[in-house]
Amino acid sequence: MNLSLRNFFFIIIFTLFFSNLSKAQTEGNAIKASIGLASSGSYYIENYGAQDELDVMGDGLYLQGEYIFGVTSWFSVRPYIGGIFTSVDENPDLQNQPQYKVTTNAVILGGKVRFFAPIPWVAPFIEGGIGTSIGKFQTLTPNVNFDKSDVLLHIPFSLGLAIGRKHSFEFGISGYFHPAAKQSNGVFAVGYTFPLD
Repeated sequence: MNLSLRNFFFIIIFTLFFSNLSKAQTEGNAIKASIGLASSGSYYIENYGAQDELDVMGDGLYLQGEYIFGVTSWFSVRPYIGGIFTSVDENPDLQNQPQYKVTTNAVILGGKVRFFAPIPWVAPFIEGGIGTSIGKFQTLTPNVNFDKSDVLLHIPFSLGLAIGRKHSFEFGISGYFHPAAKQSNGVFAVGYTFPLD
C-alpha cells in the first residue's frame, strides 16, 4: 500500500516537472495538413449484437486541413475541412445478385477539440467534435438500404501521437460516424503542422 502511494506521488511530481519543461504544442495559431487511408463500413446492429453477415467495406483516400487555435500547451480548438472518398470493387461473378457496398464520397467540415499529454518529443492526444458531411453515401447491406446524396451530421473521434522536437509530425487513427447513413469511416493518417505565429 505504501509502495503504491509512493509510486503515485513520484509519478505526479515527474509529470508536473516535465509539464513545465515541455509543451505538447505551441500556443498560437497553425495550419495542419493530413493525408491517409480511409475505409467505410456499416455499423448497423440487429438482434442485440448480431451484425450483418457479409463483410461489406469500401476503401480509399482521406484528406484534411485544419486551422489550429492553440489555447494552451495541452488544449486546442480545430475547425477542419477535408474529404473522404471510398469505393468498392464490383464483382462481375455476382450478376443478377445484389451488389452490397458501403461507400462515402463526401466533403467533411466541422470543429473539434484536442487534448494533449505534454510529454517531450512524443505527445499523445485525443480529439472529438461534431461536423457535417456533404456528398454521396451508400450503405447497401442485407439489413440497410441507404443510397443518397445528402448533407449529414457526423461525429469525429481521433487518437494519435504528435512527434518531433516541436511535435510537428503526427500520425493517428480516426473515426467519422454517420448515424443517418448507418455507416462509419475509419482513417489512418499522417499529418504535418505549419506554425503561423
